[in-house]
Amino acid sequence: MTIIFHIDVNSAFLSWSAVEELKNGADRDLRKINAIVGGDQKSRHGIVLAKSQSAKRYGIRTGEPVANAFRKCSDLVVVPPDHRRYQEYSKRLMELLRDYTPDIEQVSVDECFMDFTGIAHRFHSPIDGAMEIKNAVRDKFGFTVNVGISTNKLLAKMASDFEKPDKVHTLFPEEIQAKMWPLPVEDLFMAGRSSVETLHKLEMRTIGDVAQADPAILELHLKSHGRMLWESANGIGDDVVRPVRAESKGIGNSMTLAKDVTTEEEAGKVLFNLAESVGRRLRNAGMKAGMLSVEIRYHTFRDNSHQKQLFRSTNNDMEIYDIAMELFREFWNGEPIRLLGLRSSKLVHEDEPEQMSLFDMPILHSSAGKDTHSTQKIHSILSTEHTSRSDKLRNLDEALDQIRKKYGDDAVKRGTQL
Repeated sequence: MTIIFHIDVNSAFLSWSAVEELKNGADRDLRKINAIVGGDQKSRHGIVLAKSQSAKRYGIRTGEPVANAFRKCSDLVVVPPDHRRYQEYSKRLMELLRDYTPDIEQVSVDECFMDFTGIAHRFHSPIDGAMEIKNAVRDKFGFTVNVGISTNKLLAKMASDFEKPDKVHTLFPEEIQAKMWPLPVEDLFMAGRSSVETLHKLEMRTIGDVAQADPAILELHLKSHGRMLWESANGIGDDVVRPVRAESKGIGNSMTLAKDVTTEEEAGKVLFNLAESVGRRLRNAGMKAGMLSVEIRYHTFRDNSHQKQLFRSTNNDMEIYDIAMELFREFWNGEPIRLLGLRSSKLVHEDEPEQMSLFDMPILHSSAGKDTHSTQKIHSILSTEHTSRSDKLRNLDEALDQIRKKYGDDAVKRGTQL
């Protein structure tokens, strides 16, 4: 079953402005007072771009003139927007989320969809995964997000709009009638003011009213938009997350560990999984890395990292792993480890020529016996004579990628993972 998260920053512009003020020594938190982002406090011009929860209780709405907001709340604090700073916070947020999975579709500066399906096995449940991500954002950056969980993007987005801030909500198909249908039609995704007025005239006050209506009647009054609202009310939506091609500046992944790692052997297993993840993402992006860095977060939450410029750029799993272990041995101080990360940078297109060298080949164990052709292909790659190690590794990775894509990540394992 496909599992999709919708991750939405709570009152993004206001939260980011608040975090920036606090970093610079402010004695106030904009999120805890009557505050908005937008316009100018003296002239009271402009519109409201974001509001605090307490300002919302005065009836202040995003998009209304600042002058109107002051009429509703006379002690309102207004801060100007800093869009360059907001873009920076957005970029850092997306980088953190891509450390969990590359399957991220960013839809605005402060929200994105994540296809959780591929990493679900790492967590006890989708809720546990969402809670970890939500808490990681709060702990690392100081602002909060809501995470909505469902089987398609529409329902995940609806779920993330439930109670705020800093919450995780589910809205699976079997929960639609109980959780979504009682809500007012104003809360239905893509139901604008004009559509709501039409729905009210048709005596449809709740999302459930729309869901149980004759779609032909909705189409008569709202044309194709009416059909779309009916589908939304019934939870019908797109379940495909469309990631943007990886930026050339770098690809990475990290793993927060269930328990502290205290030995090199344990760390090696984690770094091996990270190397395979980074290598696969590099190949999917058609890139090779010219630099690799390893990050350690100790049990004291102190971070440290070490990087290496590569003699030959690579996107091969085993080469990435060997370099990661070399870096790890150079700077690990022996203390318990809470998080390990592996990041590539200085990327180049994979069709650029590379320096060849000779090393020993890794041993593989395949559980993809049901695909005899794929298994034979692996053994053929390993036994081919007069072929450079780099070519063998590249062909091997391609074969592994094809098998895993067809049968899942656990279909074939390297001998070192057994």
